[in-house]
Amino acid sequence: MRYPKFIKKGDFLAVTAPSAGIVDKEKLMEYENAIINIKNKGFEFYETPNVRSDKQGRSSSAEERARQFMQVWEKTEVSAIICAAGGDFACEMLDYLDFEYLKKIEPKWLQGFSDITNLGFVFTTNLDIATIYGENIRDYGMKELSKNLIDSFELMQGNEVIQKSFGAYEPKDDERKTFESYHLSQPIAWKNGNGEKKVEFSGRCIGGCFDVIVNLIGTKYDKIGEYIEKYKSDGIVWFLDVYEMSTPQVLCHLWQMKNAGYFEYCKGITFGRPCYIREDYEMSFEQAIKDAIGNLGIPIILDADVGHIPPQMPIVNGAILEVVCENGQGEIRTFLR
Repeated sequence: MRYPKFIKKGDFLAVTAPSAGIVDKEKLMEYENAIINIKNKGFEFYETPNVRSDKQGRSSSAEERARQFMQVWEKTEVSAIICAAGGDFACEMLDYLDFEYLKKIEPKWLQGFSDITNLGFVFTTNLDIATIYGENIRDYGMKELSKNLIDSFELMQGNEVIQKSFGAYEPKDDERKTFESYHLSQPIAWKNGNGEKKVEFSGRCIGGCFDVIVNLIGTKYDKIGEYIEKYKSDGIVWFLDVYEMSTPQVLCHLWQMKNAGYFEYCKGITFGRPCYIREDYEMSFEQAIKDAIGNLGIPIILDADVGHIPPQMPIVNGAILEVVCENGQGEIRTFLR
């Protein structure tokens, strides 16, 4: 696994917009505060021109997004890139990236979530580069940074991080306002999907936004088979974050992944709290997962602190993870090896 150089004080952190840009007045205010917070942590800051623009859900054309992304990827003084926002169209820019060239140059830390899976997941599986599935830039504009936001900086600095499940999460009907911390009002309880008292597994990590990953299946960017084969001796640990699906879609997409060989050598799968889930046929999210992959005989964790329902733990694609779930509490240890 190719790990980028660890960031240090004085390095540049860059923001670019591979998907949507930031144009809403309040979001821009918070973005400005994120810049202040990053500088206060001792880092310099760089921004590409497309960050503050958006048209039809795109910060700029696919070709321009790729060009501006490569502009910061090639800057030697930039050590990490945190993406501006998620969205729907990051996949378009993949066609304008030169993957052979990307293999030859020194990697940087890349962080983002949701639609940014098109980059993070693909860079890890195609280029063997570790990436971080974690918050986009706006949440770094909080007046007081949450632990998960600090943890991503710790990981990029090469520090050992033990992430324990939070006590509560922020429900969709009580989302935080500009500059506020998360509204953690609903109790968190990780669940072992097969009813075990304790689940514990480890392996080479891969995953991201489930909605995005299924769109990559069968494309020229689908290199999961090579990734799994390369790291089969480590075992594979999956994490999946559902943004918006019906439960039949969850079932059918998991069936698709299973029959495409995605779960070969799998040691365990962790699902985050789904953001928008429609329970058709009176089928729950948990039941859809059991019906699709319950016959694999591998540990399954549900309602973990991963993805769209905050707080979300930063997860390093490509790293070795040790995952434990017991009595409704979870723990993830990350090893950059």
